[in-house]
Amino acid sequence: MKKTINASDLGNFLYCRRAWWYRKQGMDSENQAAMAAGTRRHTQHGRQVFTVRLLRFAGWLLFLAGLVALVLFLTMDLAGA
Repeated sequence: MKKTINASDLGNFLYCRRAWWYRKQGMDSENQAAMAAGTRRHTQHGRQVFTVRLLRFAGWLLFLAGLVALVLFLTMDLAGA
């Protein structure tokens, strides 16, 4: 019987063979607090990245709206002269 190797197992093995082996033996990691802190930090960072991307998008929209307003203002000013 062939056993399928999934991508997460392969990644874990390549990152740390010993941790992969312990996990396969059913042993939990001793640094659960550090791993939980790392998970919280990654979640926080993901939120920050999302916020920055959203603000960047809003900045571009405002920039484009300003350009459109400037073109309209200059066009109206020239048409009235």
